[in-house]
Amino acid sequence: MKYYNLKDKNEIVDFKTATIKGQGNEKGLFYPEYIPQFDKEFIENLHKLSDEEIAFQCMKDFVGNEIPEDVLRQIVSETISFKIPLKKINDAIYSLELFHGPTLAFKDIGARFMSRCLSYFLKNENRKVTVLVATSGDTGGAVAHGFYKFLNIDVVILYPKNRVSNVQEKQLTALGENISALEVDGSFDDCQSLVKQAFSDEEINTNLFLTSANSINVARWLPQQIYYLLVLKQWQKTENEDPVICVPSGNFGNICAGLLAHFRGLPAEHFIAACNENDAVPNYLKTQKLESKETITTLSNAMDVGNPSNFVRILELFDHQFDNLKNKISGYSIDDEITLKTIKKVYEKYNYLLEPHSAVAYTALEQYLKDYPGKKGFILGTAHPVKFPDAVEKAAHIKINLPESLEDLMNKEKKSIEIQPDFAELKRFLLNKN
Repeated sequence: MKYYNLKDKNEIVDFKTATIKGQGNEKGLFYPEYIPQFDKEFIENLHKLSDEEIAFQCMKDFVGNEIPEDVLRQIVSETISFKIPLKKINDAIYSLELFHGPTLAFKDIGARFMSRCLSYFLKNENRKVTVLVATSGDTGGAVAHGFYKFLNIDVVILYPKNRVSNVQEKQLTALGENISALEVDGSFDDCQSLVKQAFSDEEINTNLFLTSANSINVARWLPQQIYYLLVLKQWQKTENEDPVICVPSGNFGNICAGLLAHFRGLPAEHFIAACNENDAVPNYLKTQKLESKETITTLSNAMDVGNPSNFVRILELFDHQFDNLKNKISGYSIDDEITLKTIKKVYEKYNYLLEPHSAVAYTALEQYLKDYPGKKGFILGTAHPVKFPDAVEKAAHIKINLPESLEDLMNKEKKSIEIQPDFAELKRFLLNKN
């Protein structure tokens, strides 16, 4: 499998290069040269296959012969080495719980896959690698945990000051060792812009072996397809119709992976991009005008993205045909007031505890199903409620107990360096660190 740069289609690389390089010339994202199809028998017989075999079949065509089969099987086994259950909330809406991994967020899956691929590719390298990543909340923790204490790999995480929860911040800042956290006095979009500038800076790239772990990296983005297959395996046991899939969406890597799986043959009735008040894509679906906006701070902070990077991959997937895209994806924008009311309502009525991101998704799916009665679907539960205790406890009037796995972490000291959203500051840090 080769990958081409969406901004410079003459730049064509293999999976290893795309993983190590992160992004291409002119800050372009890499995209697979073709979309490998699932066999019909494979989709129909998911219930007969182990989760590890499903994950391997999902990823093998994208990796090709660049990682030996036995190594890739081990990588995917470690990637999904925790439960990923589909829970029924009511007769029409289910939740795929993606928060049972080590950092209690869906991004554990992509981060674990990428860290192991990168470690394999770099095993014979003498140079130290710097993984540079921007986070709106959960990516940083997943990446930090995924690469923690890896030899010859430094991780530098940029996160927006005062815009992540206490649990998220501790997951970013308390590990130390090879993990550095930069607290940016700005928004996630500022953090993302700084990262992209670093990848385009000649001096930095001359002095550092730089790669990224955001969903702009194919090794972070592509493995997210796996859980769309795993949920279908569970869905087919109880439901006969294709599901409506509702994804809490910020940088749009998650829903893009689901759409990619759908183009490969994954059955899906419809996709919903559930956004908070950062509504660039819902607005695009109404007006056909994609305009980046200044980021609005909300309770669902991981979706506080005014300029979603991965949407260009969705446009490519649909061959830039707006009508086809609009027929398959709906966009909803849900504000904080409705988010809190949804958490309260669902907990009281169904005894199921949502956090802000899943509450946004639940509301969006509920609204869609009102317009299309008889349909059923699931939301992606992207984070554990304990990561957002203020909002959840305020809405549901309960006390969330801290999982044992987090107790030690929360008692550790926060270690971060504050910087302004100024590329010169980031550049100085990176070059002095080397």
